[in-house]
Amino acid sequence: MKETVKDRDLRVRRILKKLDREYGFGGKCYLNHETDWQLLFAVIMSAQCTDARVNMVTEELWKKYPALTDVANADLKEMEQDIHSTGFYHNKAKNIIACAKKLLSDFGGKVPSDIDDLTGLPGVGRKTANVIRGNIYGEPSIVVDTHVKRISNKLGLVHSDDPVKVEFELMKVLPKDHWIIWNIDIIRLGRTVCIARREKCSECFLNQDCPSAKLD
Repeated sequence: MKETVKDRDLRVRRILKKLDREYGFGGKCYLNHETDWQLLFAVIMSAQCTDARVNMVTEELWKKYPALTDVANADLKEMEQDIHSTGFYHNKAKNIIACAKKLLSDFGGKVPSDIDDLTGLPGVGRKTANVIRGNIYGEPSIVVDTHVKRISNKLGLVHSDDPVKVEFELMKVLPKDHWIIWNIDIIRLGRTVCIARREKCSECFLNQDCPSAKLD
């Protein structure tokens, strides 16, 4: 029988309550940073790369480039070498330097909060923009990465593989106070329990509310 909107909303509340109980309410971004621009560049580096690897790279990177002007004036080849281990380093280095220059020239060295301003920066898409909006400015934002896309579909809360469609579908079913936390909690769930291609459904605290759970 097809789930009614009322039943879905009740199930969402149960899921959020269980996530809050398991992980706490108000999680922390996994990318280490002290400034808005450090988080922005860390997120750019995190594409097709683990947060743990990015944190290893940025630990030394911010010592070498302590100010935004240092990043803007960096040598491209040297920056490529500095972030080489994050993968796709040619484009990432080019975008990071260009982004630093644009922040200085157009925004007074401050990372903007407006979604259109953010996505107008080199190398910044909706995912990166929403990380900034949610973690720096506290703006209700849904960040859709591979974990969020996969697990939200498994939970039956969305029905799309398109990140933008997933973002807007989740906006309809999640309360705003859980928008940014959803990404943080689902990443943790995806790394430890609902692991791609080897889900631990029998151990998952959400298995009673997940239509995709395999409990045989």
